[in-house]
Formats: sequence, structure tokens, C-alpha cells
Amino acid sequence: MNKQVAIQDLGLKDYKQTWDYQELLFQRTVDLKIRNRREGSTLATPNHFLFVEHPHVYTLGKSGDMANLLVDETYLETKGATFYKINRGGDITYHGPGQIVGYPILDLDNFFTDIHKYLRLLEEMVILTLAEYGLRAERSEGETGVWLGVGTPFVRKICAMGVRASRWVTMHGFALNVNTDLGYFDLMIPCGIKGKAVTSLNVELGQREVPPGEVKQKLLKHFAELFGAQITKEKLKV
Repeated sequence: MNKQVAIQDLGLKDYKQTWDYQELLFQRTVDLKIRNRREGSTLATPNHFLFVEHPHVYTLGKSGDMANLLVDETYLETKGATFYKINRGGDITYHGPGQIVGYPILDLDNFFTDIHKYLRLLEEMVILTLAEYGLRAERSEGETGVWLGVGTPFVRKICAMGVRASRWVTMHGFALNVNTDLGYFDLMIPCGIKGKAVTSLNVELGQREVPPGEVKQKLLKHFAELFGAQITKEKLKV
């Protein structure tokens, strides 16, 4: 089993371009698995982890409700935002500057074949990272992602998650609000969940700007520990 995970930080990149790149890496891995099975070969399948920051964009998962976007696409244009219906699970979410988005494209046959465990470990990676900033983050029963103030009237979401998997190969992932303009969340019902607020790391730390590179390093450290992964820094062609 190949537990090496190649990390690439794409910087600020258009959502559709990044989605296409994910699909390319995803399909290459799926095709290799099919070839291995057909030919009886044992070529190692790759694992990737993309970090990216997107310009303002709203995405709706395949099971999402369009009614959870509270404005039309014409209004989104006035806010400099775009909209896409995509092939991950989950409902509607927002990506934008100041948010750390992570897309692990893993062959879970290299780790474990359990999607539930995969999601829980991604949540745990974020929970452990936020603990390093003195925040007690938790899961909310029946809801994916990472939350603060669970069980109180002040419950608020800090990290959204939505994934797709086929033949145990994953794509899409998580979006952690770090220095995010939370006003953009007012244009939707986040993840289709009414009555719960959204927050960010800098808000929770008293409006202190948080270095994104610092957060990414903490995320990677916990990812490697939780998945037993070996992080590599190979340059991937976009």
C-alpha cells in the first residue's frame, strides 16, 4: 500500500479550473485501479492533497436544495461571485478568500476502506488543529463538519465538508474559515441548516489575522498522524 501523499498548494485559483484538475487526478487513479484489476498488476496508486483558496463561489452538492441559495445568480455577479452545481455530497456552501480549502484525492485502499471513518478523521484533523489555538471544536450529531459551542444557543460552524468517492478514490473535501468575510454566508442557508451561525478562526481569536501557512502546517501534521501518511512535496503539473 502506498501511503505517500503528494501535497500541492495551488494558491488562489478559480473553482472550475480546480474542479477540473481534481477530476483529472481522480480519474487517473480510478483508471489505474481498473487497469491493475484487469491485468493483475500491482502498480501503486497515487495519493494527492490539494490546498487552494478560491475567489467568491457558491457550490451546491448533488443532494442539495436550490432554495438554500437566497439570491439569484444575477445578484451573485454584483458580489463578484459565481455558482456551480457539483458532484459531491452535501448541500450548499461558500468558498472565498481567507478560507483554507483542502481536497484530498486519496485511494482509500492505501489506508482503509471506510467512508464514515474517512470523514470522521478529516473532522478530527480540523478539531486537533483548532485545539492548538485554544478552541474547543466538536462534531454535531447528524451533521458533518466541525462546530463550536455544540449544545448551546451559540452553536456555530467553522468548517464545512463534502466528499465524493468511487472505487474508494476520494475527491472534494473541506473548507475551513480562517480569515473569511462571513458576510457572504448571509446569501445562503449554510449546508441547508437553518438557525445556526457560521464563524471563522480570526473571529474566534478576537479578529486577529491568522497566517494561513501556519494553519496549513498544523492541518498537515495532524492529517499525517491520523492517516499514517508520509507527506511529500512533489510538484504536480496543473
